[in-house]
Amino acid sequence: MNWLWLVSYFFGGVFAANAIPHFVAGTMGHPFQSPFAKPPGRGLSSATVNVVWGFFNAVVGYLLVAHVGAFHPRATSHILAFGLGALLISISSARRFGQFYGGNTPPRP
Repeated sequence: MNWLWLVSYFFGGVFAANAIPHFVAGTMGHPFQSPFAKPPGRGLSSATVNVVWGFFNAVVGYLLVAHVGAFHPRATSHILAFGLGALLISISSARRFGQFYGGNTPPRP
């Protein structure tokens, strides 16, 4: 197995997981942070921009997984690389965007 395939699957997981919040927020008609907002990553982009950005991320994720190497969903190393990428970007996003939506503060009793 080629270790570059695992790197590709890792970043495939990153892009696939990053597609979800952008695509969902945009589809629901909600603005959401994106690299195209002012300031980047902090300001809000329109729902349309988020749908397009989410779709782009999904396509890149698909290309990195389906067209690099020979991804096999039953190969533990392939799934671990993909899952680790998805998990790390998800935790990073939760911490980053939690500051805007109150997700980083414990609930009050």
